Amino acid sequence: MSTSTTHKTVGFSKNHLLLGLLVWYGAVWIVTAIRPLDRHDWFLENLLVFAVMAILIGTYRAFPLSDLSYLLITVFLTLHAIGAHYTYSEVPFGFWMQRTFGFTRNPFDRVVHLSFGLLLAYPIREVFLRVANARGFWAYYLPLDVTLAFSALYEIMEMVVATMVAPGTGDAWLGTQGDVWDPQKDMGLAAVGALLCMCLTALIRRLRAPRPILLAGREA
Repeated sequence: MSTSTTHKTVGFSKNHLLLGLLVWYGAVWIVTAIRPLDRHDWFLENLLVFAVMAILIGTYRAFPLSDLSYLLITVFLTLHAIGAHYTYSEVPFGFWMQRTFGFTRNPFDRVVHLSFGLLLAYPIREVFLRVANARGFWAYYLPLDVTLAFSALYEIMEMVVATMVAPGTGDAWLGTQGDVWDPQKDMGLAAVGALLCMCLTALIRRLRAPRPILLAGREA
């Protein structure tokens, strides 16, 4: 599997992992598109998915990401597809978490917002490494900063859609479940996820870095 530091371009038809991810997500999307709990909400939730897929497909030849980045993006899109099918506040797995851990609300949307940072900060970092040649501190700070900015932009977009485009489905679309601080908590979780991702990335890079060979008590 290629990563941001071991990236190599492979033709789409020869990239078996990418083909598998495409088949997987296509199957998930089709299944979750069948009789969603709220068709209007499902359509709104998928507008950004259509845009993201168009960007990923359109840039594959000129700017393909690493296999790991595509894998992380697919995992996030899978979680989002599940949330869009049930509406985030009605996902069965979230109700199981609510009963098991004693939460006062269905926490599935919180899980996905945390996953937004945890899973997408790495692909964002890869873009900065390759486009802006980000190094050192900036290679870890910029993905965190952009993740939080995207999260805030999404919350603003949700507000616009709820008040102007689909006022009748505002509750399902926003999924606040009565929490007046829901947008702030969502953004905070995205930032925490991105921070965890960058810390884990830094740790793995440190552990994988070549170590000096010692000969006769001195560095070779």
